[in-house]
Parts: sequence; C-alpha cells; structure tokens
Amino acid sequence: MLKGRNVNLRVREKEDIDFLHECFNDVDFWGEYNHPAYEQISKSALMNSFDNPSDFQKLIESKLFIIEKKDGTRIGIMWHMINQPSETMEIACFLVPSERGKRYATEATQLMVDYLFFNRNIVRIQTHTNVENKAGQNALEKAGFKKEGTVRKHQLVRGVWTDYYLYSILKEEWKEPKILTKTT
Repeated sequence: MLKGRNVNLRVREKEDIDFLHECFNDVDFWGEYNHPAYEQISKSALMNSFDNPSDFQKLIESKLFIIEKKDGTRIGIMWHMINQPSETMEIACFLVPSERGKRYATEATQLMVDYLFFNRNIVRIQTHTNVENKAGQNALEKAGFKKEGTVRKHQLVRGVWTDYYLYSILKEEWKEPKILTKTT
C-alpha cells in the first residue's frame, strides 16, 4: 500500500469487484471530459481478470490501484502501464464525482510518481487530459507535470473527437518525493 497524507493507493483486490463494476459501468464516473468505458463490463468478467490476465495486459504491463481515503472509503482508481517496446510509462487517475475538487487526485498522482521513480528504472512518466479539463490540468501541474503539447482529436468523447494535452514529468525534474511515500 502506498500511504499519503489524505489518501492511500493499494493494488486492486477481489473485494473491490463491486466498486470497480460500479465505476466502470457509470458514465458519470468517467466525467464529462473522458470517454466512458468502451463497453459495459460484467462482474464475472472483472472476477475473471484476476485469475486470467489477458495477453494485452501482459504486453502493456498495467497495474490498477484503488484510491482510498484514510478511513478506507474507496474514492477512485489509478493505474500505470508501460507500453512496449517504447518503455513509455503512462498513468491515469479517476475519482468518483462526489470526491472531485478535494485535491485527492493531486495527492494520488504524487504518490504514484514517487512510487514509480523510486521503484522503476524509468526516466519519464506521461499522461493526457482533455483540453477543457482545467481541474485535471491543475492537479497534474501541482504534482510537477509539464504540458508538452496538444494531441489533436485524441479521443471520442460523447460523440465528438476531442483534443487532449500531453503532460509529462522527467526524473530529473522530480528530484525528490513530493510527499513522503510509505509502502507496506
């Protein structure tokens, strides 16, 4: 578990199936600036993903984390993945609507950046956010990310091809942890 001041990140477990099922199948969870999951996901498919990771998951080396408040309340998901063969590390963070705007995304992002730079031989972490998502951009910038440019017509969001900003943080820009990451 990665422990922050206000939130913790932990690897998903089978007891998270109901929470993940609710999140993945709720259009509001993905927010107005992101495409919802491409298709509805059943609980049995989620359960099967624990026992039989797909070749795609192996290829991109992805790991899903649950974002929890200190009282154990699940409030979102965060994942990291390495795309092969470029070794490009990407992260993404999503919170339930009622917990947005409380700086939890910033802290979760800082926890993940600290964890990845401490534990992986990587020099860069990147992510992207809808050009309209000012809160997401602020969270990334507070976590030390820099905007690199615009990815034109990057995602289809509610029927409209939408531009996204590409953000990254380099290891030499990170220099030291933004928060004291503790792992258990």
